[in-house]
Amino acid sequence: MSEVFSPGSIQNLVLPNRFVRAATWEGMADDGGAPTERLISAMTALAAGGVGLVITSHCFVSPEGRASMAQLGMHDDSIIEGHRRMTEAVHNAGGRIAAQLSHAGNFADERLTGRPPLVASAFEGLGPTPRKEMTPQDIAGTVAAFAAAARRAKSAGFDAIQIHGAHGFLLSEFLSPAYNRRRDAYGGAIENRARFVLEVYRAIREAVGGAFPVLLKINGQDYIENGLSLGDAIEATRLLEAAGLDAVEVSGGMLTERKLSPVRPWIDTVEKEAYFQEDARAMRKHIRIPLILLGGIRSFEVAERLVQEGTADFISLARPFIREPGLINRWKAGDLRRATCLSDNRCILAGREGKGIYCHNDA
Repeated sequence: MSEVFSPGSIQNLVLPNRFVRAATWEGMADDGGAPTERLISAMTALAAGGVGLVITSHCFVSPEGRASMAQLGMHDDSIIEGHRRMTEAVHNAGGRIAAQLSHAGNFADERLTGRPPLVASAFEGLGPTPRKEMTPQDIAGTVAAFAAAARRAKSAGFDAIQIHGAHGFLLSEFLSPAYNRRRDAYGGAIENRARFVLEVYRAIREAVGGAFPVLLKINGQDYIENGLSLGDAIEATRLLEAAGLDAVEVSGGMLTERKLSPVRPWIDTVEKEAYFQEDARAMRKHIRIPLILLGGIRSFEVAERLVQEGTADFISLARPFIREPGLINRWKAGDLRRATCLSDNRCILAGREGKGIYCHNDA
């Protein structure tokens, strides 16, 4: 049997295989941020379809960090029961599920939050409306919000937590010199730019305890002018590993970009797959914790090679599971045709239209 179908561990969480469903915004939460029955069914289908670990889409940790309608929340105790119904459904299907915790930062929707988006640094051209540069008090409050959200996630039965530090959301902004122009303890050298993420991690660790898996999603590079460099991403990850981080998922790019975005279109050849693999190889040389890699992986042979050669311990897919939640079971049964996902990104447009993501090619 291929190594990708062998069990793998993240801290004390044993997964049946090396496949992860990367956090993928579904647009299926209710107005309060709780999972709907449609979302619970989608998560259950992934577990039943053979995915080793399902990571939820980003859950806002506080109301001012909300990015969109129909986004999952983890901001209030009243939401715990709805999440518990989802985790129980996934567990009953034989799966494992992690909650991704996030603050949208510059991407926060002022129409929903009623206040200017909080950002690392406010400067001209950052957005169409005024932004609020975070004060030390704002930072401390957000750290506390992440910790409270983590306690809720654990109480709701999630098996792990992932901190969203990629793609231009708030923690990613602090890591990126293109967005972080601060002159205080949170700006300048990477040790300072990573301070906020480290404070979030330590607060979460205190909230959930030492035996609960905590993961981080980070850009290997921002792929923008003056963005987070690979060297700085490695150093930030090393600092978090030293603090006790259990695993890192390597992504890249910012949601504001097209050509080098995290969700690049038309992945129609093997050569276009795994577009963050070189960043992962470089990071692998400097860290010992499990590394999860995503980015346009569509072929079984590519996933197998990445694990066998040691580039990654786990393989993340996102868009392919929208069309084929049972993809992993198909591969395990011997049907090794590449994922049928066309990477046309029409599924994302459906979510933005308020319909929830779905594959138009199967409509």
